[in-house]
Formats: sequence, C-alpha cells, structure tokens
Amino acid sequence: MVMNADATESTETGRVQVASDGAIATVTLDHPGRLNALTVHMWRELGQAFAKLSADSSLRCVVLRGAGGNFAAGADIHEFPRERADLDSVMHYHLQVIAPALAAVRGCSHPVVASIDGVCIGGGLELASQCDLRIAGGSSRFGVPINRLGFPMAPDEMRGMLALVGRAVTLEILLEGRVFDAAEALAKGLLTRVVPDDELAGEVARSTQRIARGAPLAARLNRRIADRLCAGPQPLTKAELQLFFGYADSRDHRHGVQAFLTGVEPVFTGD
Repeated sequence: MVMNADATESTETGRVQVASDGAIATVTLDHPGRLNALTVHMWRELGQAFAKLSADSSLRCVVLRGAGGNFAAGADIHEFPRERADLDSVMHYHLQVIAPALAAVRGCSHPVVASIDGVCIGGGLELASQCDLRIAGGSSRFGVPINRLGFPMAPDEMRGMLALVGRAVTLEILLEGRVFDAAEALAKGLLTRVVPDDELAGEVARSTQRIARGAPLAARLNRRIADRLCAGPQPLTKAELQLFFGYADSRDHRHGVQAFLTGVEPVFTGD
C-alpha cells in the first residue's frame, strides 16, 4: 500500500489517511486518543479525499475505516465551544463542514464499503450510513446520543439514516439516545453483515474483491439508479433551515455541550 503524501500528522486535529492497493483504495480516520472523533480539519480532508478518489478511474472500490480499533466516535465535541458558538457558526458547521463531507462519500463514483469496529457513534454512524455496504465486527457499538448534548440531528445528516432504516428506527435511535450492539444494529437494518472481530478485515477484503471483479459501469449505474428511485423530498428552504438551527441559541443546547465537557449530568429545562 502507498500512503497519500498529503496526510496530515497532527494529533490535535486528527488526520485522514488514503492508501491504494490496485483497484481498492482505503480511507482511514485517525485521531489518536479521541476514538477517531472527527474534527473540522478531518471532515474537510474527508471530503477532499473522496473527491479525488471519485475522479480516479483506475479504482473499483473504496473502504472507509477507523484506526486503532474504532470507526469513529462522532464529531469532536471539544471543538464545539469554538466552532459552534452561535447560530451562524452552528449553521456553518453543519451545512458547510459536515454536509459536504457526507455528500462526497455518498456521491463517490465507486462503491464504498464501511469497515466498522469499536465505536460507531454520532457522526461516525452518520458517515457509515452514507456508504453502500457496512460490515461490522461483533463487538462494535452504535448510537447517536446527542439528545444528551441538547441538540437534534441536522437535516443533511439525518437524510442518510432515513434512507437506510426509515423514520421509525431513525427516531428510536435519536429519541432514546441509546448505545447498542452490532446484533441490534444488524436487526435494525443499519448493517450489511456482522462477523467475529478477528474476521472483519478478511470479510471486508472478500467483499471488495467481489465488487472489484464486477463491471464498474454496472456498479455506477446501479448506485445512481438506486439513488434516483429512492429520491427524497425537495431540499429544505433557507427559512426552514434557519428555523431548525434556531436551537443553537437555546439554553439546553449550551448547557448540554458544557455538561459534556465538564463531566456533569445535564439537566434540561426545555428552554
């Protein structure tokens, strides 16, 4: 494998590494000490990496994985006081940072397989939902516990989960905020298959080889027509987005983030 030369080495901001092995590319989320929590820098690198891979006609498949035994613990909450301080910055964070990265994964011209071990939480699960296949180790864990942070899932982030598992399961995950195991994630339709932890790499390799042996044009057309046939409603208007992101100035939102960062139990008032 050949590592991408422009991968950043900073442990403060995390990094997105890209490697290729013949027709298979691997994108690795790497944020040591943070369970691969995604920083603004990583979200942007992720979008750039998938844009480059999408334009590479020599590829047949892309694997998305996390380093160090975890997929991703979601967005890096330690950045929130700086990156999501008010309504404008919250809207920018979700619409201009996260949404383009998710769209780049979803819009990749090659099939994308998520290799999931450890935690796949919050933004990590949003990211996995944009992939075509999701293969997980048996001990992996899933959930979106952002109700404990006092804010909802942004529209562009919810879209992938709705397309994958529908309204009922999406709302169960968001309203309860539970973290659950791989068997339950498979039963909910979040995963393609679950294998023992020590078989994950081999199973992902077999899956990508099957994909790579197929006709790339057929793969592209299957993915495109599936998206077209499952197309959702029209995009939200600017007024609807501003109404939604109005929660940014709420007491509960500010309190929830601060409670997480200081390690105390949040007490929500509805304000």
